[in-house]
Amino acid sequence: MSRLAVILISLCCLAVFAVTDCAWDMPGEAHATQPAKVRTLLFNGGPRGGTFNHFANKMAAVISEDVPGLDVLARQSSGSVDNLLALCAGTADMAIANAGDAFLARTGKLNCAHKKYADVQALAYLYGAPAQLVVRADSAIHTVLDLRGKVLAVGNPGSGAALSAERFFRHLKLWGRIRHRSVGYAEAAADFASGAVDGFWVLAGVPNTAVIEAAAGVPVRLLDLHQAATVSSFYQLYPFYSQATIPAGTYTGQDEPVQTFQDAALWCARTGLDSRIVYDSLKAVFSETRLEELRQAHGAARDMSLKTGIRSLSIPLHPGAVRFWDEHRVEIPPILMP
Repeated sequence: MSRLAVILISLCCLAVFAVTDCAWDMPGEAHATQPAKVRTLLFNGGPRGGTFNHFANKMAAVISEDVPGLDVLARQSSGSVDNLLALCAGTADMAIANAGDAFLARTGKLNCAHKKYADVQALAYLYGAPAQLVVRADSAIHTVLDLRGKVLAVGNPGSGAALSAERFFRHLKLWGRIRHRSVGYAEAAADFASGAVDGFWVLAGVPNTAVIEAAAGVPVRLLDLHQAATVSSFYQLYPFYSQATIPAGTYTGQDEPVQTFQDAALWCARTGLDSRIVYDSLKAVFSETRLEELRQAHGAARDMSLKTGIRSLSIPLHPGAVRFWDEHRVEIPPILMP
């Protein structure tokens, strides 16, 4: 056979191999699968320095790492009510909201421009969010009644903190007697340190970063809010609030436990979010490994578990969440069914 014939035969074989893709069966090359399309979701947290933001950042990272094909982006927001609006408008896929705000919003009793926020469903309970009223330890402010005429930072507009403060002080007929400033936690702590405000209000898991920062620079006192809430029938009017204790030593210079009331922080989603995404996200966050990471990262996550997953829910569960909790044999009351 001539040299030219050999060359021609070789070229023909190469052509056949290229078409049939059988001669170049190299692992990771010829049979490599196309990467799954990545879907981006938006997860609303809260103001800088708040517990909402901390949890949203951590949970978004966990879901992105553990659920294939999902990239969850956490972002700051004004807080609870802002998040409910974003979920209903479809500008956020997941968010954290206070149980009280979610309940009042769904029943049309939230004092806001939009009468109802019905397109929001719960995924899980995250943590209790105690109300924390911080004043200087050397001030003459020992009870809430001593706040008359004082300047108080109450949380930025659209936040659950600001609404809870207004709700509480209006109930006590003190709202009009307090000079309140609507600023976020980080700014409130800075204003407190500089003397621009006499105190500031926080509704967040403990310990809270803003209170830690304030207590590190100025001796602080946390006021008892439970007694005023009890005497005034605040709990009867707002049954989604409950008594809470801030343990001694939570903050620098806080040597005694402080009695207060708390709301519950809920992980929520917009109604139309794919049920499989919700199920997979819950599976990622509530794995024992990830729960322990959350507990190590922030003390507010100490009560997060499969046993407490639907505690304090004030609105119905998302169908994907119903599947998840049902599989873990958590009894779901009819009121929480979508």
